[in-house]
Amino acid sequence: MKEIGFEKTDIIFSLPKLTPSLLKNYKANRDFPAIAGTSRVSMHLRFGTISIRKTTEYALQYSETWLNELIWREFYMMILWHFPHVEKSSFKKEYDFITWRNNEKEFEKWCKGETGFPIVDAGMRELNATGFMHNRVRMITASFLVKDLLIDWRWGEAYFAEKLNDFDLSANNGGWQWAAGSGCDAAPYFRIFNPDSQQQKFDSDFEYIKKWIPEYGTSKYPEPIVDHSQARIRTLEAYKKGLSEGKQINLF
Repeated sequence: MKEIGFEKTDIIFSLPKLTPSLLKNYKANRDFPAIAGTSRVSMHLRFGTISIRKTTEYALQYSETWLNELIWREFYMMILWHFPHVEKSSFKKEYDFITWRNNEKEFEKWCKGETGFPIVDAGMRELNATGFMHNRVRMITASFLVKDLLIDWRWGEAYFAEKLNDFDLSANNGGWQWAAGSGCDAAPYFRIFNPDSQQQKFDSDFEYIKKWIPEYGTSKYPEPIVDHSQARIRTLEAYKKGLSEGKQINLF
């Protein structure tokens, strides 16, 4: 183990726990970050302290929705294996022609959880403090970076890779390319998350937000760094222009 870089640690490591009640309620609870409604076995899958076969066995018994999530994980592994170019570039080649703003100050605010969009900031602060972020919030924060700030998805991918305890190249890459619209399974690029609507839908009582942003609702909490409506228009224009150029070049 030492030869491949492992060292002994005194960190207390809890064994993975899967219960029928959690999985039976997974579909109803999984999108609400204030609820302990997800399996939290992603790190165990990443490091092999639980097997994909064992989790599949549980999923087949108790939750088809959770089984689908396990399948996505395997699917992204297959994508990375068969299309290794996704590690550095877009699965859909034309998406590499998008001109990103890549504002470093805005990126820093996103990293610190100081964008003025509470659901985004809460997620980033959870990540920075714990090495974990709820999956719904991962999608929201990724969409915000790419679609509101128009920052290259690879910047966000690299930051998540640095911070996530459950980091897995294929899953992380697949998730970010999904958010950017550049992946093999991605939603159309013109579907852009509204962070305020996402917060109202999945954290309407501000329970998750107040846990991670104690200054929320006071003068200490920053104003939004962008106007979402204007940022959406800016992104759509940038995508249209980049994709048009990319398709023309790829014709030759």
